[in-house]
Amino acid sequence: MIFKKKKKRENNGLDILLETKSDRRVLPNVPDKTEVRSNLDRRGKVNGNSQETIYDYIENHHKGVRYKVSYDVEVTYKKGRKKVSFTCSGIDISMSGILLSISEKEQIDGMKGAKKIWLKFDILPGTMPEGLEMTVNMTAGIARIKEVSDQEFLCGLAFHQPLSVYASKRRGRYMLMISSLLLLCITSFIVLMRAESVIYFKFNKWLYLYSIIAAGFLLSRYLFGFLYREVPIDIDYTPGVTILIPCFNEEEWIQRTIISCMNQDYPVDKLEVIVIDDCSDDKSVEKIDEICQSLYEAGEQYDVRSRLKYIVQEQNAGKREALAKGVLEAKHDLIVFVDSDSFLDPFAIRNLVQPFKDPKMGGVSGRTDVANTYTNNLTKMQSVRYYIAFRIMKAAEAYFDTVTCLSGPLACYRKEIILKNREAWLNQKFLGQRATFGDDRAMTNFVLKEYRTSYQDSAICSTIVPNKYKVFLKQQMRWKRSWLRESLIAGKFMWRKEPFAGLSFYMGLIVPIAAPIVVLYNLFYVPIMQGIFPKTFLIGLILMSLLMSIAQMLLRRSTTWVFGLLFCFYYEAVLLWQMPIAWVTFWKSTWGTRMTPSDILEQQKRRKQDISSMKSMHSTE
Repeated sequence: MIFKKKKKRENNGLDILLETKSDRRVLPNVPDKTEVRSNLDRRGKVNGNSQETIYDYIENHHKGVRYKVSYDVEVTYKKGRKKVSFTCSGIDISMSGILLSISEKEQIDGMKGAKKIWLKFDILPGTMPEGLEMTVNMTAGIARIKEVSDQEFLCGLAFHQPLSVYASKRRGRYMLMISSLLLLCITSFIVLMRAESVIYFKFNKWLYLYSIIAAGFLLSRYLFGFLYREVPIDIDYTPGVTILIPCFNEEEWIQRTIISCMNQDYPVDKLEVIVIDDCSDDKSVEKIDEICQSLYEAGEQYDVRSRLKYIVQEQNAGKREALAKGVLEAKHDLIVFVDSDSFLDPFAIRNLVQPFKDPKMGGVSGRTDVANTYTNNLTKMQSVRYYIAFRIMKAAEAYFDTVTCLSGPLACYRKEIILKNREAWLNQKFLGQRATFGDDRAMTNFVLKEYRTSYQDSAICSTIVPNKYKVFLKQQMRWKRSWLRESLIAGKFMWRKEPFAGLSFYMGLIVPIAAPIVVLYNLFYVPIMQGIFPKTFLIGLILMSLLMSIAQMLLRRSTTWVFGLLFCFYYEAVLLWQMPIAWVTFWKSTWGTRMTPSDILEQQKRRKQDISSMKSMHSTE
């Protein structure tokens, strides 16, 4: 049998991404202004079908996306009373069907005469969207056959039920029942443990107070995250949007980012894209010009020339300067920031703008998924962390319209707010040092002072995350420094927000800052000085880890849920200890992962110090 041992995908250090089959049209999701092809009409009906809504259209679009694969597929059909089986190759797949490459005409002829065809194959992790990795054993019918040569035939088969439905029936209900039961048990156990903290509060007030605050904060996040509901699509609400893409040394991904931003299901006259290159020293500018020229030539019916342009900074000035330059060039009232290694879903902008129907809404964050999830264990851990951070943590904040970080990969702001705070944002200093990173949190703070901020789970982008621990740790240190800096700033006004939202914010500020001290006390001081094994603390840690992992299983049905556990342990063992370093270095302005002006200055200082040290050594000798 070919299904007992699954093939492993070799990445050789490269990122593994979903490979989709390219459409013959350059921008297949953009409404055609010539009305030769219209995605949907004013009433929200699609392609003239009065029964199909915008949600049906979006669902059908995602069902039709074809992914390039290399599967061994076992095909079985009946010839008279006898079953005939053979193995062939699957070369692309969608939710609704699969394309097979078959070498023998006899096999094709046998399938033509069969009333029913059985297919068996494995959907390998990373070849289709998360949650669909499984062994498939289902029936299908012939949709089309194409003869490529005497020894190769392409046979398109339509599944008798969509893969999403098949997955739901096969394991969806099972996973739903198991994960729901586990979540209930874990939550109940955590509540009981915290009740114990109340009983023993008098013996160690500070420690048990911390445990009560930490549990209360975490459980409330999950509660409000599950209660969160996104703003539904109003087909008639399409405000003008300008997408800004700041770029610095991103030659590998920038073209894909630009295409995803242009290929939006959004009115042509309401969307423009501006790329701002911050004086890259690789081939980013060449790649940007190449894709822009290609789109200019191929997309005349979509007004690409008037809607897509790029700017090259004369010198490297930083991400904020690049974005600020783009805002001055933007012609629309809503500004969307998109990172240069992030790729938008075709319906991201249509979903992202919906909360702005509220005139007091100042900024909205979309959901960021990990594009290279299946590259290695590090990216799998980050995939779970990203999903929970957005779908639970940001969703919980959005319940009170107080999202504290409109994340860089995909966030939308009112242009007037950015212009009003532009100079303060560009010239932000903290403890005398210029702030060069944390631009998303800094701008969010300016918005939060006077406006509401929200999160739209249906506005999806995917981003490339670090696949090497060294780069990942530098990124996490930068994030902790910006989080600490901007959280201290936000703390000055968050008390004026909705009372529970303000309380949650301050609880969320205390928990990570105090965490290293609490861990040291429980894992080292108590066992060494008092001779007590910290089983209660360890059980609590395991329960918190399980809460994250099981929530991933429940909401996403992905096999990556186990990496949530691994991430929590990795956090306690490694990432947690970056916090004390951030306490004493959060004034630093270097990125660590790319050569910004601050990094160049820091590098020059180190070189001078090295030269001075060498001179001192020589003089001593």
